[in-house]
Parts: sequence; C-alpha cells; structure tokens
Amino acid sequence: MRHAVPETAVCLLLLLPTTAWAETYQVGPDKPHTTLQEVTGLLQPGDVVEVDGGQTYAGGVTFGNEGDADNPITVRGIVIDGQRPVIEGGGNTIEVSGDHYIFEGLDITNGTNRCFYHHADDVVLRDSVIHDCPRHGVLGADSDSGSLLLEYIEVHHCGGGTQDHQIYMATDETAYPGSVFRMQHCYVHDANGGNNVKSRAERNEIYYNWIEGARFHEIELIGPDGQNPDLAIENGDVVGNVLIKTETSYVTRFGGDGTGQTFGHYRFVNNTVVVQPEGSAVFRLFDGIGSLEAHNNVMVAADGGSISVLRDVEANWADGSAIFGSFNWIPADSRRVPETWTDTIVGDAPGFIDLASLDLRPLEDSVLVDAGLSDPPSPVNYPFPEPQGVPAFHPPNREWIELGSAQARPAVDAIDIGAFEWGMAPPMGDTDGGSTGGDDGGGGDGTGTTTTTLPTSGDDDGLPGGDDSSTMSGPSVDTDTDAAAQGDDDGGCSCSTRSDEPASGALLLLGLAAMRRRRDRTSGR
Repeated sequence: MRHAVPETAVCLLLLLPTTAWAETYQVGPDKPHTTLQEVTGLLQPGDVVEVDGGQTYAGGVTFGNEGDADNPITVRGIVIDGQRPVIEGGGNTIEVSGDHYIFEGLDITNGTNRCFYHHADDVVLRDSVIHDCPRHGVLGADSDSGSLLLEYIEVHHCGGGTQDHQIYMATDETAYPGSVFRMQHCYVHDANGGNNVKSRAERNEIYYNWIEGARFHEIELIGPDGQNPDLAIENGDVVGNVLIKTETSYVTRFGGDGTGQTFGHYRFVNNTVVVQPEGSAVFRLFDGIGSLEAHNNVMVAADGGSISVLRDVEANWADGSAIFGSFNWIPADSRRVPETWTDTIVGDAPGFIDLASLDLRPLEDSVLVDAGLSDPPSPVNYPFPEPQGVPAFHPPNREWIELGSAQARPAVDAIDIGAFEWGMAPPMGDTDGGSTGGDDGGGGDGTGTTTTTLPTSGDDDGLPGGDDSSTMSGPSVDTDTDAAAQGDDDGGCSCSTRSDEPASGALLLLGLAAMRRRRDRTSGR
C-alpha cells in the first residue's frame, strides 16, 4: 500500500541547512583527487576541500564557483608531519573570482606574477604563508573585489620596484559598496620592493600586526584608482601594530599617491613605530585627505635618537588642516611635531625591554606604563566611523602565529602607550579577533603623566636628513595596472509548510541518512 508523503516532511527536508548536502573533496597523492584543478569546477556552497600536507601541488588554479554567505566554500590544508601543502607556480598561484570562500592552512609560493589574486567578495585567507612571488603577494583587483579578511598569515619576499607590493588591496565601490579590508594577527616582513601593505579599499581595519622591512611605506592607505570619487570616502583604522623601518623611507602614507585620493579619515592608535636614524617622517600625508588622529603611540629611532614625525606639504585637505593627537611618546628634539597634539610625552628612552633586539615590550618602570588614554574619542567635527575600541590583543612578536593563538592584551590600570601592555590581567575589550566597535574596556585617562608642549619646525617644505628623495620626492605616481577581473552571482529558493500534518519520522530519518552518506563521500560528484 502506498502512503502519501506529507507536505510538511518534504518541506522540513528542504529547510535543513544546506551544509547537510555538502561534499568533502580530498586532494593528495593517494586520494581521489591529485590536483586542485580537478575539484574547482565541482564546488558548491558548503563544500570543503582537504589538501594533504607534505606535498607540492601545481598552482595556476582559479576558484570561480560561488559559495554563499551562510555556507562558504572552504579550501583547507591538512598538516602532515608538521608540513602544510605547498601550492606553487602558475601566473597567479591561487586566483579567487567566486564569492564566499575560506582558504586556510596553505603555503602559497612562486607564482610568476602573484601568489594570491582576489577579485571576489567575502573571502577569508588565514593560517597561511605567502612568499617569493615577484609581483604581489596578495592582490585585490580594482574591479570586482569586495570584503577580504587576512588573519594569522605571514607574507615575505614578495613585491618589487615601486609598483609591486607584498599586500595590495582595493575594493569595488560600485559592485560592493561598504566593503572592508581587515588584516589582523599577521606578520609581514622582508619585502623585495614596494610597500608592505598598500590599500585602496573603502574601509581598512589594520589590527595587531607586525609589519617590517618595506622598501617604501610599511602602510599606505589611499584613494581608489578608476572609481568615481563621489561614491565613498576611504577610511583607515590602524590599531595595535608594530611598524619597523629598515630603510630610511617614510613609515606611512595616507591620502593618495598621485593616481587616487580619498579625503577620508585615518586613525592611528596604540602603535609602536621604529624608524632608522635620520629617516623620513612617520606620517606622510599626500593628496586629498580629511583628517589624521594619533593617540597612545610610541615612536622611536633605532639608535635612540630623534625622529621626524610629520610631512604634510603635499596634503590637499578636504576642510583645512585636520591633525589631532594625544598621549604620544616621542624622543627629545624630534622634528615636525604637530602643533595640535596634546599631552605629548617627551623623553630620552621609552623603557623597552631591549630596543636593539626589537623586544618592544615595556619594562615595569617604563614611562609608557599607565600613561595612555583608554579609547580616545575622535575630534568632534571629524568623527571616525565605528572605531576599534581598546586594543584587545598584542601583535605577533616578530613571528608567524597559529590560528587562534593571538595573545590577549591585558587590562592593567590605565592603558599603556604602544602596542604592548605590561603585566598580566583579564583581557581588554573584545576577545573575538578585534571586531569593529570593540568594547571600551577599562583604564584611566593618563592625566597623571608628565607632558611637554613641543615647538615645531615651521614650514615643512623639505625632507629630513637622510630622506629618500631619490625615489620618493614629488608626486609619486603609482601606475599599477592590475585591474578588473570577472565574477558572477547566484540566487536562492524558499519553501512554506503547513502545521496541521504530522511529519513522517521514517522519511526524515531516511533523508538524513542519505544526506550523511552524500556528505561523507570523498570522490567527485
């Protein structure tokens, strides 16, 4: 005797999470798939690709199939005998043109052009090493690029010349308005050329990284190239990082580079900066910019001498000069200190454990301890949108750190100046990876510190001694041509149910069993 299948049971099956239908594809020398190229065309939302470590796989692989926001596609390296899978070669070692992907646990290297090429939305790259690509290590195209999260990655020995960079990001403000480039818990070092981190993204969140050894700027946050400037302004929140110069070039550049300006706002909080003796300024403001605020930062020269803080003669202000700051530590006799900074602390040494070896944690009796202002507010007329609150983590200490292993920044009385906090206590603020608009946390207001009002050097119309004018003077035009790539979108479906019919338990169990068998298969569809 046949029994009608209750409508409720059918709809319950359709309403089960789509991850229940997901496939796991295993890639390895003795697995159903031996190359990544074999599986890219099979991938659907929720699918997982597991790639055996201890092996090298051909690069030049493009991931163009779409995941979805609730069920991204995951490409995961499986560590075997302590080794990740190595993805090597190809023009672009890994290219991502489909939305909603997670890449983790990979060693990506030796692309003849770029290591990781991103022109999609909602992409995560984490727990991976990117190295030895002659152009960009990580590139986001000017077109078709949306939000990207980089976390717990190491990037080194990429870039070259003046136009290729270790990390170079952009977002498409027409296709993906409101996109965010977030970079956290990363270690970027030993660039072959260019900048360490350059971004044209609409919003930049640069949190808790150790960034060292760029040929030019350690961080450059500027306006878009080829986008309508009226679509958006570009903002940058730079919190809790260590920035180390090994050249005499500038540490940061905000605003533009001659090919795209922003008129956006930049917030620089609780960072530790080390420049070379007689090096160029910490802040270089260039082309269209809205405002710069700097709080709780410590800035030193590698030899303990004085520094140059600011160069802004090339700035084109949106509404007059808008430079603000408070509770920053700088060496005595420093040059070009902004007149608008308040509660600046000046001294001969900040009290690091060992500046020479770059152990930049404060000693217990350091002048930095308890000397900052917790969660400093933006100027009234220049509010920064959704700033990161009290820093939640320390940056990696000159090394790559594993996923989830970031050290929470303790809350000990008032906040310390710089990227590191002395002492042990419950963590400050958020502990979820430093999400936007973090908890205000605790701490005092730093008003008990000894402060000095500093003279400025008058007109800022020249470079400091030992400048990099041979390569950086004048409107440094970046003519990068990495631009649009293609992408596409998919839709979805829905179902309604009736509440007056009982579901068939047997049918549901059979359906669940079938889905489990499908999920556990390791061969192709």
